[in-house]
Amino acid sequence: MEHSRPSLQKGLLPRHVQLMALGGMIGTGIFKGSAEAIHIAGPSVVLTYLIGGVLLFWIMAALAEMAIAYPGSNVQHLIRRAFGFRLSWIVGWLYWINWTLVTVVELLAAGSFLNYWVPSAPLWQLALLCACLIMGLNLFPVKYYGEAEFWLAGLKVAALVVFIVLGAGVWAGVIPSGISGSFPSAGDGGWFPHGFAGTLSALLIVMFSYGGAELIGVAVTEMKDAEQVLPRVIRTTIWRVVGFYLLPMAIICGIMPWNTVSETNSPFVQVLEAIGLPGAAHVMNAVLLIAVLSAANTGVYATSRLLYTMAEQGEASRRLQRTTKHGVPLYGMGMVAICIAAGVIGAYLAPGRIIGELMTIPGFTVLIVWMMIGAAQLKLRPHYKTKPFFRTKGFPYTTMAAVGALGAIWLGFLLQREHRIGSLLCVAVLVLLFIYSTVKEKQHQATKAPGRTA
Repeated sequence: MEHSRPSLQKGLLPRHVQLMALGGMIGTGIFKGSAEAIHIAGPSVVLTYLIGGVLLFWIMAALAEMAIAYPGSNVQHLIRRAFGFRLSWIVGWLYWINWTLVTVVELLAAGSFLNYWVPSAPLWQLALLCACLIMGLNLFPVKYYGEAEFWLAGLKVAALVVFIVLGAGVWAGVIPSGISGSFPSAGDGGWFPHGFAGTLSALLIVMFSYGGAELIGVAVTEMKDAEQVLPRVIRTTIWRVVGFYLLPMAIICGIMPWNTVSETNSPFVQVLEAIGLPGAAHVMNAVLLIAVLSAANTGVYATSRLLYTMAEQGEASRRLQRTTKHGVPLYGMGMVAICIAAGVIGAYLAPGRIIGELMTIPGFTVLIVWMMIGAAQLKLRPHYKTKPFFRTKGFPYTTMAAVGALGAIWLGFLLQREHRIGSLLCVAVLVLLFIYSTVKEKQHQATKAPGRTA
């Protein structure tokens, strides 16, 4: 049953939103994608995550400032206010594509973690099972979704803390194990086995990993007392996530040679197997499964709410504003389900390649969205009606540096041969969106013309 006047519900508490942001960022990118990042950068992957963390901090600070200056506005509203209908439409659909792909990747990763226990089951069947579970959870009212995500994300945060403590103990020799920790040796190539270029080359995976922090800006419309709690939520989220990436990577590279880390299995499970703790690998695999399910849960929330906002602004079909009696965007959920089904079909056709191919594309789109957030702050700051109590330090230099660095990273990866498929797909999508946005802008202007109704 649907409301005659559809609307979202303000059911998310600060603790929900904070753990949601962590849930979106701590998923496949660190638990599975970190293996590829380690092979690309070697032990200097720690520096790669640090560089990404600094850029993340500057962009999220800009987002917090704008959300306070314009209460009740999420990322989509802010970009619309800064650059108008056309760019808002392009970025909105690009971000929706980003989170849809992230959701599919997380569900496929969940299926691959289930394969650890049932290797005979095909990936597509396990991914479909996980998809049904997550879609069902998102049909409940947002407060129940927020509570479920709070505990799911909390569990994987706790698991990371345990891994850090355990790994540090093994590295220091306090906990007996079958391996001995050491700094990267010259024989393994040292800290920069592929040079500084390798360190920078891993940034695309890092950007994919950190993508999700900006979800706070999507959830603003369903957050209670957003203006008061948003700065604190963003500050604590940034430092916790940077810590949860930097320390585990340092421990993994300190415990075992970087070139022995498997590119197919999670390095976290591999470390625990190498330590030899009975049952530890199974426990960690269970945690990893919960972690990626949590990230997929966040992805379904993000995609359905983004479509609702775009429909509200005339950038998508008005039908996408329709909600259930619990305030859940029903048609938006349906579109997400169709895309997940396409991902499951892809897993059926190419089970060995689909996760790696899909992971590169969200890295590109996250960079674009982050650049637009920074550019929106540069455009809107002179036009604030009231001075927000939370302001970005070092403005405009820090924001300009972040936008410039993100742009350089994005252009650099377009030219890299190993990312050719993802680059071509990303550019093709951008071109199509730019072309179609011209048509949509004319339609939008026509509906606002005198004598016409929207």
